[in-house]
Amino acid sequence: MIILRKAKEEDIATIQDLADRTWRITYAEYLSAEQIDYMLDKMYNRGELLSQLEKGHTFLIAEEDNEDLGFAGFSIIQPETHAYKLHKLYVLPQTHGKGVGKLLINEVFNLVKKAGAKSLQLNVNKNNKAKDFYEKAGFIIKETVVLDIGNGFVMDDFVMEKTI
Repeated sequence: MIILRKAKEEDIATIQDLADRTWRITYAEYLSAEQIDYMLDKMYNRGELLSQLEKGHTFLIAEEDNEDLGFAGFSIIQPETHAYKLHKLYVLPQTHGKGVGKLLINEVFNLVKKAGAKSLQLNVNKNNKAKDFYEKAGFIIKETVVLDIGNGFVMDDFVMEKTI
């Protein structure tokens, strides 16, 4: 049985490991190894993740039989409009199709709804097959963005949203 737990500071290494193990496979088809390394270092270094936890980001980790399978991270981004953002949702590739991602996104949705959210947003790379997963979960494409993340790299994303 898959269970979800709310991550704490001591789970940062687990989040880093899961990100490393998922990103290298997920993005290898359309991002260079250099960009993957850069983004992992920028977004998943201990200081950055600790800062996110301290600022109120919630991380959920999915596990089964004491094995960590994936994680999600979200926070409020616009308190005045009650908009939340799903910043991260990654599941080990060998567990795709087993309901781990669906369990995580449904729990995020339930938690933000309970907190009074009016919408849940996310960014997904235009080439990422996860776009179809998000559409099945009720998200629609709101806009496209190209974000300069430094070092000559960009994120070429769809911004998707689900109204609550």
